[in-house]
This record gives sequence, C-alpha cells and structure tokens, in this order.
Amino acid sequence: MRYKLTSMLCLAAAAAFCAFPALAADYPSRPLTIYTMVQPGAQIDLLARGIADRMSKEMGQPVTVRNITGGSHGSVMASELSKGDPDGYTLGVGATTAYTYAPHHTKTTYKFDDFEYITLLSLNSSGFVAKGDQPWNTLKEAFAWAKENNKALVCMFHGSDDRDVIQRIAKKEGVNVSLIPSKGGPSIIQAVTGGHADIGYLGAILYQHVKAGRLKLLASALEQRLPPLPDVPTLKEQGYDESVEMYIALIGPKGLPADVMGKLTEVTNKLAGDAETQQFIADKLLMLPVTWGRDHANTYMTKTYALFGEQAKAQ
Repeated sequence: MRYKLTSMLCLAAAAAFCAFPALAADYPSRPLTIYTMVQPGAQIDLLARGIADRMSKEMGQPVTVRNITGGSHGSVMASELSKGDPDGYTLGVGATTAYTYAPHHTKTTYKFDDFEYITLLSLNSSGFVAKGDQPWNTLKEAFAWAKENNKALVCMFHGSDDRDVIQRIAKKEGVNVSLIPSKGGPSIIQAVTGGHADIGYLGAILYQHVKAGRLKLLASALEQRLPPLPDVPTLKEQGYDESVEMYIALIGPKGLPADVMGKLTEVTNKLAGDAETQQFIADKLLMLPVTWGRDHANTYMTKTYALFGEQAKAQ
C-alpha cells in the first residue's frame, strides 16, 4: 500500500512537472494589460492603445490599457510595473527616461535592472510651447522678455529631464522660474492655454494645438527641427547646448520566461515590419521612427543609463 501511494505521488509530481511547460507554452492564455504613463488622449496613450490593439490581434487575447500617471516621465507607472508578476500579462508603454534618467536624479522605488526592455517603439516629437497669443516666437525671446520685464516664468514640466533643462536655461539667462509638475500632455495644454503656466513641455500632441492657434512652438527639444514645423529652431540653434529626447519603449518586469519573451519578440518583430503599424506611428501620431528589437533596446537603454549616470556624477 505504501509503495502504491508513493508511486502515485511520483506520477502526480511528474505530471505536474510536465504540465507546467505546456501551460507556459500556451502564452497568452488570458487577457493582457499594458500600463501607460499619461492621461487618456495623450499621444503616448494613443500609441499604447494602438500597440495594444495590434498585439491583441496577433496574440488572440484582449490587451487592455491602464493609465497610471505621475512622477518623472512615468516613474509612478514604472514603480507599479516593477511590482508586477514576470509572466508576460502585465507590460508597460512609456518614456525611457523613467528608467535611464529618473533613477539618477530622483528617489525611485525601482532600479534600472528591475525590467526587461522588449523594444523601442518611437521617438516622440517634443518641444517647449506657449499660449498662442504670447508675444514670443522662440524660447530665447521668452526668456529675454522675462529678464527685461523682471518677470518670473511659470513652467510646467513632464519629467525630471525637461525640468532640469529649463532650470539650466533659466540660470544661464538669469531669469527665475516657477516649476509645476504635470500628469501628461492634456494637463499641460490646459494649464498653458488657461494662462496658469507660461511655458510647457509637450510631445507630439502639440501639433494639433499649434495648428489650431491655441499654442505656439517656441523650440524643438530634439536634436533636429520638427518636420511639421520646420521654421522653429531647436534649443541648440537658440544657443542652448541642450536637448530632450523622449524615446518610447515596450517594457516588462524583470524575469520574463524565455518562451514568453520569445512570443513577445515574435509579435513585436512582426509589428516592426508591418507597414500599417509604422504608418500609424509616423502619420497618425506624428512620432519619429526608431529601430525596433530587443537587442537594440537593451543596447540603447544600457548606454543611455550609463551616460546619464556619468552626467549626474559630474553635476
């Protein structure tokens, strides 16, 4: 009897052992959730929802989006993502600076190594904006006006990197600034158009409001001028040795199983080569193209994290 019981237990254990890989190989067998760092309607939210819809079609399961705002370029979302089970059912779409820049400059509950960097998705167009009826046409002019009139500028920032840029520019120009954190693009637009902030930092959501005359672009924050607004100079062209590049990535908690990572890689590689997906990002969202893939994402993230760490030590 004892031998029979032992044999049954061994068989049960063997069956469970064999079944686990089979269950893992069925990924995904239930709905997925993608966190994003901004309010509904912001450009990165639209990107996250577009990627979620396309992943859902490829994976045969619903993929929903949950908005978790706050922190430096999504550090609150990153904190929540770091606590998630590494099973592939909770992922995030957000700005890379929450992982490469924020840990060097703010107190975070997570580390750079707490995540899997699955792929870069896009480079968000971004710049500094003012209300459409302001008398300035460039950021340089805004600071010159403030200095001449002995005024402080109220600036609304998205994350610690654009906040630090505006602080360094203000120090160079000898102008005081009052800094207000945001919950994403819509909150910045509301503050600037409502006269509660003089200057704000925005991603590609700025285009529709500039076109309508509600906002004006004062400076491209990238190393290049923004293609839809080629007449507006970059920060560097205005005499500031600065830039803010908001790369957006698909990220998961550290420790995703090999088969799960394999499936995610398969799906994202397919989307990388899908003309409709890339057209959606470039033409619909007006974001700039990037190289997709896990290898490139890890190379970029590791290099950028090290660079920001060196810069932080030098300050």
